Amino acid sequence: MKKILLLGLFSLMLISCNSIDKEKADLLVFNAEIYTVDENFSTAEAFVTKDGKFLEIGTAEALEEKYDIAEKLDAGGKSVFPGFIDGHAHFYRLGLQQQRVDLTGTKSFDEVVQRIVDFQNQRGAEFITGRGWDQNDWENKEFPTKDTLDELFPDTPIAVTRIDGHALLANQAALDKAGITTVTPFDGGDIEQKNGRLTGIIVDNPMSLITNAQPEPSTQEQVNALLDAQKISFEYGLTTVVDAGIDRETIELMDSLHQEESLKIRLYAMISNTEENLDYYLDKDPIKTERLNVRSVKFYGDGALGSRGAALKEEYSDRAGHFGALLSPVEDFKETAERLAASKFQLNTHAIGDSANYLVLKIYDELLKDGGDRRWRVEHSQVIDTADFKYFSKNIIPSVQPTHATSDMYWAEDRLGEERMQGAYAFKKLLDQAGIVALGTDFPVEEVSPFLTFYAAVARQDTDNYPEDGFMMEQALSREETLKGMTIWAAYANFEEKEKGSIEAGKFADFIILDKDIMKVDAAEIPGIKVLETYVNAEKVY
Repeated sequence: MKKILLLGLFSLMLISCNSIDKEKADLLVFNAEIYTVDENFSTAEAFVTKDGKFLEIGTAEALEEKYDIAEKLDAGGKSVFPGFIDGHAHFYRLGLQQQRVDLTGTKSFDEVVQRIVDFQNQRGAEFITGRGWDQNDWENKEFPTKDTLDELFPDTPIAVTRIDGHALLANQAALDKAGITTVTPFDGGDIEQKNGRLTGIIVDNPMSLITNAQPEPSTQEQVNALLDAQKISFEYGLTTVVDAGIDRETIELMDSLHQEESLKIRLYAMISNTEENLDYYLDKDPIKTERLNVRSVKFYGDGALGSRGAALKEEYSDRAGHFGALLSPVEDFKETAERLAASKFQLNTHAIGDSANYLVLKIYDELLKDGGDRRWRVEHSQVIDTADFKYFSKNIIPSVQPTHATSDMYWAEDRLGEERMQGAYAFKKLLDQAGIVALGTDFPVEEVSPFLTFYAAVARQDTDNYPEDGFMMEQALSREETLKGMTIWAAYANFEEKEKGSIEAGKFADFIILDKDIMKVDAAEIPGIKVLETYVNAEKVY
């Protein structure tokens, strides 16, 4: 009897010692198909987290034996991925858009007008703003004019922006408020006239005259915008978003909301290229917290293809004598690039047309030859002369948005012609040359959904499965390449690959659980995939 008691006591001591010896962990996720996106693109069944970071990846059995785990999550056999990174979007603008008239998906100018009327009946705005119309989706594909808005709203200013953000339609009340007349001077863009009268269409640079005349959103409206954008992003499994072009005031508001922990999403802020912003930031070190990274400047090289503002080497195929336009003189861009090269900041330049891309790539190449690890980015990299792909590398990174291809494919060849299309939306060719591509949506220009990004990259079709065999399928990416572009490669383009972009020990525990396995389902099912849960620092945020 004495021996039995001693044996029992010894067993209890062993159990107690084992428990004491075990390292503590906060969360075990198990019974999952985990795509780690590590160097070997390996999969796993379970992982544990501690203090908001991945601690170890393996099997549930081995991890439970090794760790004293506070909480366990059975993933039910679902697929788990690193939190998605949107490599190029407009986070703050998406939030503001929730408080303005939404014109996305309109199929005619009449529908645009009706939405504006409905919005104003509900809101009674002092100055009506909104975004999302696209004349290329209408039967009449010409730019609209202000006449109807003048008639319906003679005293209320209206300025509604095209889907790409590079053109707007303003009524006469808005033009008057901005002081715009037929003799207003401008550079880089257009104040459109017909028969000596303003049509209300303004393209690129002179748009600032209208935006400067609009009332500034209140601080509370700005806070609401950021929180609204966060909610939408988490619903789509985005745990990091690159906000491509914001001012100091917005960056500082983001930081304050991060500090009070109402804003939990990670943000990579591209500083808008203004003299005030550059003077404030460039002589300082980049700003880096766990949730905010401020180390890049956004420069606009040209406009957009849809509004014929993209700068092309040869004239537009559907408008003789028209080449688009650079938005700044070449010397201004070169001077800014030289200033960035002498700083610790990254330069990220919007370039759509082949002329703008050539200018950007050539100057990047000249400045970065002996510049070390700078990772300057070409945002959009949309139309490239076949002779100019050679400039791309892991130090000159293409940042592309696959849904631009499937949005533009109906009319892009009309703008560019068959020959130039060979270097347009060429994601595979860009990847082969650079070794990586950073993928994003450009929301709210396109929809927020990263599943549409994935689908456009691999299937190159719209959600009606058009075209049947895909659009320029030789430029499609594989599913593995696409996932990397939305995770680890996007992190690399932000200098953040050591802390996020894959499920590996020591990295932030940002992960998502999907209702279907995006790597295995039939391609047609990809746009409909839903996010079941989103985690940031192992905290459930959706």
